[in-house]
Amino acid sequence: MPAQTRSRRLATASRWPLGIVLTAWRYMWRTTPLYRSEEEGSSDSDAPPTLPDGVSRSELQHAADGVGPLYHRRYVAVIRDSGLAPTELLDRVAADPDRAAPSEFATFKKTRGKEGQMAVGDEYLVRMPGPWDGPVRVVERTAVRFRLATLQGHLEAGQIEFAGAEHEDRLVFSIESWARSGDRLSDLLYDRLRFSKEVQFHMWTSFLEGVVKLSGGKRDGGLRIETRRLEEGSLGDPRTSQRLRSLHDAAPNFDVAALADGTPGRGWKVDRYCQPLPPEAPGLPAPGGSWERARRQLEDYAFADPSIVRAAYAPDSVLEGRDMLLEARFWGLRFRFGVRVGGVIDELQEHDGQPVRVWGWSYRTLQGHLEMGQMDYAIWKWLDDGSVEFRIHVVSRPARIPNPVLRLGFRLFGRRQQVRFARRACERMAQAVSQVAAPRTPAGSGLSRSSGSGHRS
Repeated sequence: MPAQTRSRRLATASRWPLGIVLTAWRYMWRTTPLYRSEEEGSSDSDAPPTLPDGVSRSELQHAADGVGPLYHRRYVAVIRDSGLAPTELLDRVAADPDRAAPSEFATFKKTRGKEGQMAVGDEYLVRMPGPWDGPVRVVERTAVRFRLATLQGHLEAGQIEFAGAEHEDRLVFSIESWARSGDRLSDLLYDRLRFSKEVQFHMWTSFLEGVVKLSGGKRDGGLRIETRRLEEGSLGDPRTSQRLRSLHDAAPNFDVAALADGTPGRGWKVDRYCQPLPPEAPGLPAPGGSWERARRQLEDYAFADPSIVRAAYAPDSVLEGRDMLLEARFWGLRFRFGVRVGGVIDELQEHDGQPVRVWGWSYRTLQGHLEMGQMDYAIWKWLDDGSVEFRIHVVSRPARIPNPVLRLGFRLFGRRQQVRFARRACERMAQAVSQVAAPRTPAGSGLSRSSGSGHRS
């Protein structure tokens, strides 16, 4: 695709202020009924479609090349009294997409291919008010739909499809996209500040209104916009899946035998947390009781605060020996590292002369982690009085971090984040179990540090 000349860039830039003002004005005062929904996505139903055979991959910006969560969005308009068939309407849009675009802040400039028609391999430059333009390439064109893929330099990474259909005596026109932010700055504007997200939302809903005008008919009801969000740390993210597979051959980043001497005096920090949970009747754990509820939270790693740490792992993998890719989040930054589940315990123990039912597991840090050591998580039930507890035991020390900036940042904030993670894990476990268990008031409440392996809080 030919590079823009300086005069074109200046002309585009000159439209930014007016375009942004007009966009904001129309966004605030539009009267079209809009029905929005947003929910969590899944890798099975929200992954981008496969590119057709024979399509040039040169300079494409795939969803896997992007940053942040994958958004699968579908915009739908129902049209009545048009007189056009779906194929005729799509031909009108494909001949010149700019006819449907909201011209005050977005225009389609064809940079490759014949004017007045659309074919696979054609390219367009979508110009918008702001410092970015959006180059795209046609990767599919049929009688009832066409699909575009983003090129290098686009704000987003992914694909978008325009389709026409017929339902009873109505036309249905839809725009469906599968995309992630193209870079960290775009992710900040889109997913964090939500500025770009709302601009995009306004652009494509306005495009649908333009299609209604092109059809010669009238909009039947409001516009429907469905959004499904697939988190970056999920297995639906190709980069996450690849990094998770790479952990298979990774070794622990410390001498496991050193844990036997893991005391503060030898450079290790040892922390113990004990969170009381809603109690049960004395005896073995009751079906559906606090102990079982907490165990399920522990099995699914659901106790971890996703604003601090998220985990990706193969859900069908056996717990013992499971590789997990953790993503730590701090001040908008994200750090990924691997851990491996070690021992799983499921047994009746005795502490302070009293029987305790214990279930739990631990993981050890792998090469590339910012820390070295092991974290143990367990659910205890004291059989004599029915007390139930969530316990965390941590033995850790900083790893060797070659990057001086990361090393300084970890020294300043690493310990604080580690304690914050553990405390939030205890709080979330207590909240999750309490919401279902409707407990009687336990003898003790709140988070405590356990001073010994058998100490009862």
